Amino acid sequence: MNRPLPAALAGEPLASSRFAVPGMRCAGCISKLENGLAAVPGVAAARVNFTAKQVQLSHDPALSVPVLVKALADLGFDASPIGDALGGSDGEARSLVKALAVAGFAAMNIMLLSVSVWSGAGGLTRDLFHWLSALIALPTVAYAGQPFFRSALTALKAGRTNMDVPISIGVTLATALSLFETITHGAHAYFDSAVMLLFFLLAGRWLDAVMRDRARDGVSALLKHMAAGALVIGDDGASHWLAATAIRPGMTMLVAAGERLAADGVILDGRSHFDQSLITGEAMPVTVGPGGRVLAGTLNCGDAVTVAVTAAGNDTSIADIARLMQDAAQGRSRYVRIADRAARLYAPAVHALALCSFIGWMLAGAGWHESLLIAVAVLIITCPCALGLAVPAAQIVATGALMRVGVLVKDGSALERLAEADTAVFDKTGTLTLGHPEPLDLDRLSPQAAGIALALAQCSRHPLSEALRHALTAAGTVPARISQISETPGHGLVGQWQGQAVRLGRPAAAGTTDIATALQIGTGPEQLIRFADPLRPAAAATLADLAGLGLTSAILSGDRAAPVAAVGAALGIPATGGLDPAGKLARITALAGQGRRVLIVGDGLNDGPALAAGHVSMAPGSAADASQNAADAVFLGTSLAPVATAVRVARATQAIVRQNFALAIAYNVIAVPLAIMGLVTPLIAALAMSGSSVIVIANALRLKGTAR
Repeated sequence: MNRPLPAALAGEPLASSRFAVPGMRCAGCISKLENGLAAVPGVAAARVNFTAKQVQLSHDPALSVPVLVKALADLGFDASPIGDALGGSDGEARSLVKALAVAGFAAMNIMLLSVSVWSGAGGLTRDLFHWLSALIALPTVAYAGQPFFRSALTALKAGRTNMDVPISIGVTLATALSLFETITHGAHAYFDSAVMLLFFLLAGRWLDAVMRDRARDGVSALLKHMAAGALVIGDDGASHWLAATAIRPGMTMLVAAGERLAADGVILDGRSHFDQSLITGEAMPVTVGPGGRVLAGTLNCGDAVTVAVTAAGNDTSIADIARLMQDAAQGRSRYVRIADRAARLYAPAVHALALCSFIGWMLAGAGWHESLLIAVAVLIITCPCALGLAVPAAQIVATGALMRVGVLVKDGSALERLAEADTAVFDKTGTLTLGHPEPLDLDRLSPQAAGIALALAQCSRHPLSEALRHALTAAGTVPARISQISETPGHGLVGQWQGQAVRLGRPAAAGTTDIATALQIGTGPEQLIRFADPLRPAAAATLADLAGLGLTSAILSGDRAAPVAAVGAALGIPATGGLDPAGKLARITALAGQGRRVLIVGDGLNDGPALAAGHVSMAPGSAADASQNAADAVFLGTSLAPVATAVRVARATQAIVRQNFALAIAYNVIAVPLAIMGLVTPLIAALAMSGSSVIVIANALRLKGTAR
C-alpha cells in the first residue's frame, strides 16, 4: 500500500528495508500489515510477499531498523531484518514436519485406545483407556500445537485475531474437557479428535511452508549461475583472484574462454561470443567486441577478453532478475485458495453455533457441565475432516494422475489457478521449440564435404558446430584430415586440407535471416548449411486443444524478432520477440491488469520473473533449475501435449472439489442439529466423521482416469 510522505520529505530519496515475518498465517495478514505499516509516520509504501513471508518497506532514511521492527511488533508480528535483499529460508518446514510426525504417531495410538471405548468398554477399563489417551494426548497437544498457540497468543496481545485463535480455542477446550471427564470418570473424552485435528492442520501448514521454500529455491537456483569470482587486474598489471562479493565497479576483470562473468561490465580489449540465454533467451551466442556490454552470469564461448566492471554483487543484471522473480511472486502470493475462502466462513459459523448451543442449554436449565459437553460435541462433530479433505483428496488424486503422464505439480493451489487460466503465454526457444539447432539438408553435402565439415566442427564448441558434429557423427561420417585449424570468434574455423584452405563459419552473404553456417573448400562456392530449431512434437495440436478449452495463446520471447515471428506464423498465434526479463514481466502485468488469468510456459532463466508473475506457470523438464523452481508445474518429455492435459485435469479437479464441498456441507447440515439437540455420542460422532471422509475420498478417486 502506498502512502504519501510529508511534504518535507517528498524530495528525499527513500530507503528500502526488507523483513522476514514468519507469523503471517492467513491472507488477512496482508491487509493488516500493509494498512498498519502505512499508518507509521515516514513509511511511504509497504509491500507484503505472503509466499516468502516477507515485508518490504520504502521509508524515510531517518527511520532506523529497530523502529521498524517495533512497528511490526506493535501490529502483533515478530520480524527480523534481512540484510541480503534476496532473502532466505526460515526453516519453518523442518519444525513443522517434526510436529506433524508427533501428532500423527499420537493420533494413531489414541484411536486404537478409543476403539475399545466406542465398542462399549465401561467402568475401570474405560477409565484406564481414557488415562492412557490423556498421557499421550497432553504432551502431544502441548508440543504439536505450538505453531497455533504462539500465533494466536501474539495476535491476541496485539488486539487482533487470526485463524489460529479459533483453532487454539477448539483444541484447548476439547483437551481440557476430555481431561475433566477422565478425572471425574465421565463417559466421554475427545482426545482422539483433538489430536487428529492438529494432525490435519499441521499437514496443511507444512505443505504451505514447503511451497514457500520452493519459491525461494527458484531465486537461489538463479543466483547459482553467478561466477564465484574472477581474475582482477591490478594497477601494477598483476592479476589476482577475487571473490564475486569483493568485486567493485571500476575494477578490471580478465575473463577466459569457458568462464562465466562475475559482474556486469564493458569490454576493454578482445572480442568473443557470449551465451546470453539466461538474460535474453536468445538461442545463439552474441558476438561482443570493445565497448560492448557484457552481463554477469553469461558464458564466454570464445576468446579471452578484458572487462571493465560497471556493476557487481546485488547491482548486477542477474541479481535484478532474481529480485524481479521474488517481487513478481507477490501477486500470486495474494491468491486465496478455495479452502481458505471456505474457512473464513466455516470457522466463525461453527464457533458461533457451539457458543449458541452452550447458552441455549444453560437457559434451558441444563448445568454448565452438560451445556459445555454439548458445545464441545458440536465443535467435534463439525471438525472439518470432510471439509479439510475435500480439496487435498481431489488434488492428491489429480497430481498422481498427472504424474503418470509426466506432469509434476508442486502444490495444490497450482491446480486451482491452472483451472482458472484463460490466456496461455509461451516462450519460444526451448518451450515451443526443442531449444537446440538441428542441421537441415545434410544429404546435399558430398561425402568429401561432409568429412571436412565434421573435422572442422569437432574443433569448436559453438552451438552450431556442436549440432553439426552430432548430426554428422550420427550419420556415420568419417572426419577428414585437416591441419592448421584455428577459430576466430564470430567468424568461424579455418584450416588446410590437401593444400587447399577450408572454412566453416559465418556465411559471406550479408542480410540472411536464416540460422546457418557455410562450408567453403578452396576457392569454390560456399555450401550453405541451414539450421532450424524444430517445434516440439504436438505443439500445434496442443495450441488447438487450449483454444478448445477457451484459452487464447501468444508468444513472448527474448529471441530475435524474425525467428519468433516465423514460429508464431507457423502456429497461427501472435508473437513478440526481443523482450528482456523486465519487458516480459511488464507484458504479463499488463495482461493481468486487463483481468486475464495468464498461464506462463517457459524454460529459460530469463523467464523466471514471468513464471513467478503469472497466475500459474509451467516449465519443461529440460528447463533451467531456476525456471523449474519458479514454475508451479514441470512437464517431462519432448511433447507439448501435457500442457493441455494439465489444464483439462485441473478443471476436472475443481469440479470434484465443488462436489466434495457440497457433500461435506450436507454432512454438517444433518449432523450439527443432532449435536445441538444433545443426541450425539462419541461413537456416532466418530462414525459420522469417518463416513463423510470416506465419501469425499471415494468421489475424489474418480479423477484417476482424467489424465489421458
